[in-house]
Amino acid sequence: MARSSHSIGTKYNILYNGGIGLEKGLKSIQANNEDNFWKILPIEKMQFDENFSEGEKTKNPDFEKAETKATKAIQKHSMNIGGRERNWQIDEAYLMLGKARYYDQRFIPAIEAFNYILYKYPESNNIYTAKIWREKTNMRLGNDAIVLKNIKILLKKTDLDKQTYADANALLAEAFINLEQKDSAVSRLRVAEQFTRKNEERARYRFILGQMYQAEGKRDSAIYFYDAVIDLNRKADRKYMMHAYAKKAQMFDYGKDNDTIFLKTFNKLVTDRENRPYYDVLFYEMGVYYDKKKDQENALFFYNKSLGRKSKDPYLMASAYRNIGNMYFKNTDYSMAKQSIMIVLW
Repeated sequence: MARSSHSIGTKYNILYNGGIGLEKGLKSIQANNEDNFWKILPIEKMQFDENFSEGEKTKNPDFEKAETKATKAIQKHSMNIGGRERNWQIDEAYLMLGKARYYDQRFIPAIEAFNYILYKYPESNNIYTAKIWREKTNMRLGNDAIVLKNIKILLKKTDLDKQTYADANALLAEAFINLEQKDSAVSRLRVAEQFTRKNEERARYRFILGQMYQAEGKRDSAIYFYDAVIDLNRKADRKYMMHAYAKKAQMFDYGKDNDTIFLKTFNKLVTDRENRPYYDVLFYEMGVYYDKKKDQENALFFYNKSLGRKSKDPYLMASAYRNIGNMYFKNTDYSMAKQSIMIVLW
């Protein structure tokens, strides 16, 4: 009866409140984390401040709350009897503790929490999850070779569920990217894309595969995965679909592809009010299209429409000003060209 009481108290009170803090903190940093679609996206969306010092005080109060609740659960409700933990919720407390530290960029303390589960709770239902998170943390510490070794061992297990299998392969793909083994990274990411149960991850993995194939000049494969992103439609964040259209526009073959279909597609996109947050991207790509067609009037019109959206993408704005400057330069309007160039440099 006492064991049951401890377990229930841990789960429904302390860990529940800690979980709310962890989720709130995660949403906060995701909201402030803008992807750079001009570069190949990182597999894990979460990007960290490289200048952050582990000696600094906890920056996010939500993660601090999650860590405090997890620690309290361990201290107050642990039931170590005869060398064995009798409260089956304590491993979840350590998992929360490790995640809170991970997201707060305190990677060494985080790995200690994950290791505690692996060494003290070998029969835990969370054992594979803890192994994944330990290797995520190892990667943040620059230990990519260790990640490869440990995840390959994990993948030999025959009882992995589909999501764990996907997570493990995605982690391998990221390690291979860090080690500049691109073919192996693509192979593993394709497996992760097939097995993940989360549409948000599927959209991201498909988009990255498109980018990687595009970077290798494999146009058909790139278009295949960008189309697969578009097919997800409302099942994932709309940004992936809009940028997939933009990437396809960048690969438009001006000698072979159908101009009518291209224009019909983009006109349809810009008349959809749901796409308003992405008008800066769509108008820019329309500007590039007309620029390549030597139709300077329409090119200038759409570049200016893109700039008028006051985009939060500095590279896109700089590119639009640069292209406008090049157009004026070709027309020997040097004063206007100089103004555009000065804006880019500024």
